[in-house]
Amino acid sequence: MEASQPVFDFDNELDRTATSSDKWDKYKGQDILPMWVADSDFQSPPAVLDALHARIAHGVFGYTHAPERLTEIFVARMAERYDWHIQPEWVVYLPGLVCGLNIAARALTEQGQTIISPSPIYPPFISSAKLAERPLIKAPVILENGRWLPDLLGVSNQLTDKGGLLQMCNPLNPGGTVYRCDELEATLAFAEKHNLLVCSDEIHCDLILDNEHKHIPFASLSDSAAQRSVTLMAPSKTFNIAGLGASIAIIPSADIRARFNNVKRGIVPGVSLLAFTAAEAAYEHGEAWLQAQLAYLAGHRDYLMREINALPGLKLEHIEATYLAWIDCSQLPVDNPFRFFELAGVGLSPGLDFGNRQFVRLNFGCTRKTLEEAVRRMKAAIEAL
Repeated sequence: MEASQPVFDFDNELDRTATSSDKWDKYKGQDILPMWVADSDFQSPPAVLDALHARIAHGVFGYTHAPERLTEIFVARMAERYDWHIQPEWVVYLPGLVCGLNIAARALTEQGQTIISPSPIYPPFISSAKLAERPLIKAPVILENGRWLPDLLGVSNQLTDKGGLLQMCNPLNPGGTVYRCDELEATLAFAEKHNLLVCSDEIHCDLILDNEHKHIPFASLSDSAAQRSVTLMAPSKTFNIAGLGASIAIIPSADIRARFNNVKRGIVPGVSLLAFTAAEAAYEHGEAWLQAQLAYLAGHRDYLMREINALPGLKLEHIEATYLAWIDCSQLPVDNPFRFFELAGVGLSPGLDFGNRQFVRLNFGCTRKTLEEAVRRMKAAIEAL
């Protein structure tokens, strides 16, 4: 007899209102569903909870360093999932992905060199260039055959021969596009032509909702891609442990890795003991939970596609990855779609934060009950126009 598969209850309504949750405290005391910041409302995998309980029971929480076992698991994971054979010394642990974006912006460019970023994009991409005091070129993200992709060729004439940094996000946030191999190769050719290093945010790489698509790390394309890149990943979105603070930079080039660590040194704190504990347990024992979560999220995605596209004035393209829906409200007769839906009791992320005020981003990493109520409120608001 085959062993039964574990059952995970993603419909369980967990009360997060008294947990100092950024997501839920934003609308504390208001009848507004928080569907904005990208953490989910799902309890983390049982293996993660068990590992944390066991470590806490030990009772001593001194200074720590990365467990060798975690690095071994992560290196093996890259080979198994992506056929990407990395070396342990390439791995740099960080307390968050955003600090990785900012370190890369400083370490991989010099004064006067340009940073190229997609737009609309996750806001820390744009702020990293500003904080590093580097010129920024925004490559407009456009719709191509129902998929969102940055138009890099369209900004070629703005580049100089000084080199710089190309920021990319795969899967794309917002938009949910999973880059195909030919699209990655075109990105590499663009970087080679213009003498650009690359920082690739791949934090959503485990959250691909279509079985026919597979994540391809940019750095896995070739030695040229590897030697010019910093790849950023994390278990945080995948296993809902963002509040613990564990991220990973994979840097094959010894020179770039040294520059990255030099900028980081003395400023960026180390990863906490409990974050290491959770990351190790998640990567080693969380696969069954992850697969169940993906099936649940794919169902949410399909539901949203039907419901949102049935509402007048709204348009939602197919979401290949992430639990984030990038909703086009440009045909809705309202001046501020974010505020319009907020007044209707649905707290979304304003598109303006990403670079386009005619959009909103909806986080569907929640229970079906919450998602259906959010859609009901959005529908009622539109029908009342």
